[in-house]
Amino acid sequence: MSKHLKTARMSQGSQTPAAVTDAVEKLLAEVAKGGDKAVRELSIRFDGLDRESYRLSPEEIAECVNSLTAQERADLDFAQDQVRNFAQAQRETILDLEIETLPGVVLGHKNVPIENVGCYVPGGKYPLLASAHMTVLTAKVAGCRRIITCAPPFKGEIAQKIVAAQHLAGADEIYCLGGVQAIAAMAMGTETITPVDMLAGPGNAYVAEAKRLLFGRVGIDLFAGPTETLVIADETVDGELVATDLLGQAEHGPNSPAVLITNSEKLARDTLAEIDRLLAILPTAEIARKAWEDYGEIILCDSIEEMVTEADKVASEHVQVMTADPDYFLKHMTNYGALFLGARTNVAFGDKVIGTNHTLPTLKAARYTGGLWVGKFLKTCTYQRILTDEASARIGAIGSRLCHMEGFIGHAEQANIRVRRYGRRNVEYGAAVTVE
Repeated sequence: MSKHLKTARMSQGSQTPAAVTDAVEKLLAEVAKGGDKAVRELSIRFDGLDRESYRLSPEEIAECVNSLTAQERADLDFAQDQVRNFAQAQRETILDLEIETLPGVVLGHKNVPIENVGCYVPGGKYPLLASAHMTVLTAKVAGCRRIITCAPPFKGEIAQKIVAAQHLAGADEIYCLGGVQAIAAMAMGTETITPVDMLAGPGNAYVAEAKRLLFGRVGIDLFAGPTETLVIADETVDGELVATDLLGQAEHGPNSPAVLITNSEKLARDTLAEIDRLLAILPTAEIARKAWEDYGEIILCDSIEEMVTEADKVASEHVQVMTADPDYFLKHMTNYGALFLGARTNVAFGDKVIGTNHTLPTLKAARYTGGLWVGKFLKTCTYQRILTDEASARIGAIGSRLCHMEGFIGHAEQANIRVRRYGRRNVEYGAAVTVE
């Protein structure tokens, strides 16, 4: 039976605090009423940036791209190539379908790109330029016609590296806007911003709540909470490696859960010692320490099967597997955002460069959804075609009787008129009713 060597002081709540919801509702209402003027006032209030237009000009974008060093440009290009290549490979697995299910009855579906997409790239605390690859590039590969992006200023200035990443990824319009006002402007539109059909990208609690409240008016990628990481490890690795992978994600924020599941008590205790050592030297220790103290856990299991069971209960966003047989977890786990198999890889690779998408389910949403991928930007839309009179009359007769079972007489008549028009022997098809 599993036991906790360290228990979290706090648990992640699935409900947004009422104060956050109230604040976001008021901000959305301001933008809905005030349009560009409200967006400008909120940008000044929250980001300290005052501009006539928050859409960046071609000259400003070019300046951002040109500000990159040769090495920075090469690294960005490499990372974007990896994301693009994997997204393209995923797209090629998503096929249109057409099949003759009965003689003369053709059914099919097409995968249609969402036309207008708004991508949010967070950058208040850290300029998360990788989010540009994950959203813009993936939507581009899906074939979305118009992709606009918003990112807040960084330290009061245009976040040049984010803008460069957005442009290189293929953004059609780039805005220096952050927070709720950015989400509202993209979703609801203003005098100068044409609204989008879908929002994508992570953000803080206020951004996440804005997306939740706007869901239905627009589509969204997924509901996102604080970054989560789970390390599954055994005696084949050491405490330093495990501690590094836990704290490397805990630095995202003071409410980021970091959990270790292991069947080795020695590794668990070595990890605790290494966490203490690293927190004394890590530049982001202030944030990582609070996250570990409040949300960190160590779960000691008796068997590998129990480790799978506990991992599926956690349903973490990121799952780093460092065991003698990582593929056992690939085969048996069902609840996770992304798996990182073996000690040679890690969550940071997925976050920044390896090519899989880093926008992933949190707050146990991995129980019912995966993360952002090229398929999220596609609508699978069905169609039908009937090629023969006989097929129309056959389907119509059966459909009419089924409609009568439900009491839908008008529906039945839609079927019956086809039986009368296309059926050669109406008695044979047995239409339920005829309306003269």
